[in-house]
Amino acid sequence: MNKKELVEAMAGAADISKAAAEKALNGMLMSITDALAKGDKVTLVGFGTFSTVDRSARKAKNPRTGDMIEIPAKTVAKFKPGSKLADAVE
Repeated sequence: MNKKELVEAMAGAADISKAAAEKALNGMLMSITDALAKGDKVTLVGFGTFSTVDRSARKAKNPRTGDMIEIPAKTVAKFKPGSKLADAVE
């Protein structure tokens, strides 16, 4: 399912226009992004939790050349599914 299909599904489920559904989806995604950028967690009970994890710098081997390269430290987004979501996809 892509974003367009999700907007259509949301509009049908909530009986609202596609424009309103897209605005709501964009607002939700922006809010989650802003919270993660601040280092906060976003928990949607039953669905899952969005959080961030710090990855430390490390060395790795370039498979093409065999040279060792430095991979810098960075913060990445993480999602842990909730119980209802996990049960629904079993």
